[in-house]
Amino acid sequence: MKRLRAFFYVQHLLGIGHLARASRIAAALVDDGFDVTVVTGGAPIAGFPGPGVKSVTLPPVTSGDEGFSGLVDLQGKPIDDDFKKWRSEMLLQAFRDCRPDIVIVEAFPFGRRQMRFELLPLIEAIDATSPRPLLATSVRDILQERVKPGRNEETVDLINRHFDLVLVHGDPAFATIDKTFPLAGAIRAEVTYTGLVAAPPSPAASERFDVLVSVGGGAAGKSLVSSTIAAAQNANNAWKWCLITGPNLPKDEFDIARDATPGLSIFRFREDFASLLTGARLSVSQAGYNTVCDVLRAGCRSLLVPFAAGGETEQTVRALMLEELGLATVLMEKDLTPEGLAQAIEQALGGPTPSAHHLDLEGARRSAQILRERYRTWSLNVGPGFGKVHDQTDDRS
Repeated sequence: MKRLRAFFYVQHLLGIGHLARASRIAAALVDDGFDVTVVTGGAPIAGFPGPGVKSVTLPPVTSGDEGFSGLVDLQGKPIDDDFKKWRSEMLLQAFRDCRPDIVIVEAFPFGRRQMRFELLPLIEAIDATSPRPLLATSVRDILQERVKPGRNEETVDLINRHFDLVLVHGDPAFATIDKTFPLAGAIRAEVTYTGLVAAPPSPAASERFDVLVSVGGGAAGKSLVSSTIAAAQNANNAWKWCLITGPNLPKDEFDIARDATPGLSIFRFREDFASLLTGARLSVSQAGYNTVCDVLRAGCRSLLVPFAAGGETEQTVRALMLEELGLATVLMEKDLTPEGLAQAIEQALGGPTPSAHHLDLEGARRSAQILRERYRTWSLNVGPGFGKVHDQTDDRS
């Protein structure tokens, strides 16, 4: 069997969710026998993208604020055209060095419009390559809803002109892409659901906490951190609290928080987070894709505080859908205060245990299988020595 080469582009800007999901898929590709090159373009995060893959690190950029209004370097300086040209040339060279059979672009063109300066040249290079690699986009099941006119049409146009496959990392029994992308029916590339990309089941917890609060990467969770500390200080009980702030919380804020109260254990990061969930009475978190997958895998009670700054809608949609299924309690970000958090925690702990769910959590493994199967049938249909194989008039599905 041919050892396929996969080239996987992922850009994280604020949190680490995109990178974590892509890393799980990359690991599954390696397990399936692929040679994998992962190209990352955000702030370096220890442990990602993981062992077994070739990693290419572009000069890092991040978001200037929670509204994703601009790109800055790690010193907070806005990037200029020279910086963009540097990154774009590095990305193109990495693509040429890999000579992939399959290219996977995480989020784009549904998201990451800020990266068009390097992704559009990459797509042009893909179309000009012979034999041309299969091009797939890798997206979560619930998308950020676009309010600017023409954005969804632009997304569909790019997909229909250049992409062969849309990998939706979700269970259609929970959410289909048309719920948050109204023009899904206009997509002519194949759209396929992989299941949710969750980590494998974890071993039993080495420590047990009553309330386990996690803030993802930490860049967008300062109010959850401060409210947790205050709620733990004011709690009139003997609960064991754990707060995982995320690696991006500024050091001075972390140092102040660490000695806040004896009943509260504070960590910047825990590699065994998924394991800790299995022993927690209650998980308190934002409603990011990866954290929700971890909570669903663990089966513990969940209180979700969806991130909603800068017009973000994705986490709120996910949280409310989970609450409707009896799998979570929701506290809206606008209601997040120490008192509001304490009351929501009491409510969540006093409620029924989460309903049993049958959502597919094997999306990483299934993604690898789908890519192998689709590449085989796609390459047979296109034939050897092909270059660019479709344009705006191509209606393959």
